[in-house]
Amino acid sequence: MQERWLMRIMALVAALGAILAQPAAAAEPGCRPDVAAWRPPVMKASLKADEARISFVGHATFLIESAQGVTAATDYNDYVRPSIVPVIASMNKAHSTHYSRNPDPGIAHVLPGWDPAGGKAQHDVTVKDMRVRNVPTNIRSFSGATDFDANSMFVFEVGELCIVHLGHLHHTLEPGHLRALGRVDVVLVPVDGGYTLDMDGMLEVLQTLQARIIIPMHFFGQSTLERFLAKATATWPVERRDVPSMIVSRASLPRLPTVIVLPGR
Repeated sequence: MQERWLMRIMALVAALGAILAQPAAAAEPGCRPDVAAWRPPVMKASLKADEARISFVGHATFLIESAQGVTAATDYNDYVRPSIVPVIASMNKAHSTHYSRNPDPGIAHVLPGWDPAGGKAQHDVTVKDMRVRNVPTNIRSFSGATDFDANSMFVFEVGELCIVHLGHLHHTLEPGHLRALGRVDVVLVPVDGGYTLDMDGMLEVLQTLQARIIIPMHFFGQSTLERFLAKATATWPVERRDVPSMIVSRASLPRLPTVIVLPGR
């Protein structure tokens, strides 16, 4: 009796082994996700001490992030905002798309590029590993007159880099501006050619600054951006990126000034 039961068990084990040895049948469509087509969600990599992340939010707004988690939003406004509340927000007076009447109360440092009481705005804020300061500029008023010191270029010193947001720049730079800015590694430049400085004037500014990375912004559509790039390619190489964020360090800067286009508007 025991021998018969043992033989049956051995037969079942053999049959099961034969089944397992056969190739697996292909799954029917819709039975389970296509593993080959699935991609894990994109996670933001942590930054090294000498790195900064620059993300183009849109129009003239960028989010700049440091290794210690400090975040700064440029030209913070009520229409185009980053998905997070930044620690620092710089603003410019030119139009409502460059400043906020109602900045989020969670922002620790709101830095207007003009002094509502008159005169020059003066900002020099350091939070952990990020320093933000401003260099005032003039601007055309709505009547066409010059509004002195009504806007600012903002300098973000982070990760051994000097990142400059030119704001709503309306004129070429004088020696005093250049001394105040210091070395510029990355420049965020408006290229609309009308509401701000004309394109030839802006190209002159860029040639003077000699930043190793030039990132266009404030271009009101692809055709305006392409007009700027057509002029820029006579002087600098142009790279187009597929994602709106990039990680930058002094060590990773291109050897020669390069225009890098981040997708946005």
